[in-house]
Amino acid sequence: MTVGVVPCTPADASDPLRDLVDRYAVAFRGYLSEPAEFALVRAYELGREALTGGLGVLEIATVHSVALARTFEHPVPDVDRERLLDASEKFFVEALSPFEMAHRGFREANGVLRRLNEMLEAQSKRIAYALHDEAAQLLVPLHLGLADVARKVPAEIANELQAMRGLLDAIEERLRSLSHELRPPILDDFGLVPALGFLSRSISKRWGLPVSLHTSIDGNLPATVETTLYRITQEALTNVAKHARATTVQVSLLRDAHTIVGSIRDDGVGFDGTLAAGRNGRQGLGLAEIRERVTALGGTLRVGPNEGGGTNLTVEIPLEH
Repeated sequence: MTVGVVPCTPADASDPLRDLVDRYAVAFRGYLSEPAEFALVRAYELGREALTGGLGVLEIATVHSVALARTFEHPVPDVDRERLLDASEKFFVEALSPFEMAHRGFREANGVLRRLNEMLEAQSKRIAYALHDEAAQLLVPLHLGLADVARKVPAEIANELQAMRGLLDAIEERLRSLSHELRPPILDDFGLVPALGFLSRSISKRWGLPVSLHTSIDGNLPATVETTLYRITQEALTNVAKHARATTVQVSLLRDAHTIVGSIRDDGVGFDGTLAAGRNGRQGLGLAEIRERVTALGGTLRVGPNEGGGTNLTVEIPLEH
C-alpha cells in the first residue's frame, strides 16, 4: 500500500517526544494486528503518561501523526486503508481520553469553586448587614444611656462620658467602613463602575494614594463577573497601598463582545515578592485568591513589571452568551 504522505521520523519530533513516538507507534501497530480492547488500553496509558508529563493535546496529536505516517510507510500485512483509518481514529480517541477527563474535572472543579465564591459573597453580605445595621442598633441605646447619665453627674464626669461617646462614634464609623469593605451596597444597587469609583475614592482617602479609574463599560455585567472584578480590584489596590510605595495607581476596564479586561497599574517599587509570593517562595494569599476567582470564571491572570517601573496586574474574563 502506497499513499502520498511525506514520511516522518523520530527526528521530526522534539527530544521529549521521541521515546513516546516510538512506543506509540509500536502500540498502534499492535492494535492494527490484533484490534482487541486490551490493545486500546495501551493508547489510554500512553495518553495519561503524556498528560502527566506535561504534554498537551497538540503534542499528542503530533505523536499520533508521526506514528500514523510510519504505518503508511511500512504497512501492516492484511490491513487495508479503510481499516487503518478506522483503527487510527479509535486509537487516537482513546489516547485523548485522559485529556478529556482532565478537562471535565477542571470544569467541575471550577464550578465548585464558583459556587464556593458565591456562598462566601452571600456570607459577606450577611455579615456586612449585621455590622452596618444590627451593630449600629445596639450602639444607639448605649449612646442614649450615656447621654442620660451625663445629665445626672457632675460636669467633670460628664466630660469623660462625652469622650466615651466620641469613642463610640469612632467605633460606629469603623463598623460602617468594614461593612462596606465586606459588601458595598453600591455594588448591588448601582453596579460595578460606581462601586469601583467609591472604592478608588476610599483607597485614596485612607492611604493618601491617588487612584484613577478608566472604563469603557456601559450597562450591567453578570453578577458573578461584577463581584469578581470588584474583589480583584479591591485586593490589588490594598496590596499596592500597603507594599508598593506607589504614588499613583490606574484602574482600567475594557469590554468587547466576548471578553472583559481589567488592569491595575502602579508606579511603585516594581514586581517583587510582596504580591507574587510569600515566604519560602510560596504564593501570597492575595494573589492566590485573585487567581482562584479568575480561574473559577474561566479567565486568565497576568502579573508583571511595567516598562517604566511598577507592577501591572491584568485579568481577562470571558463573557457568556
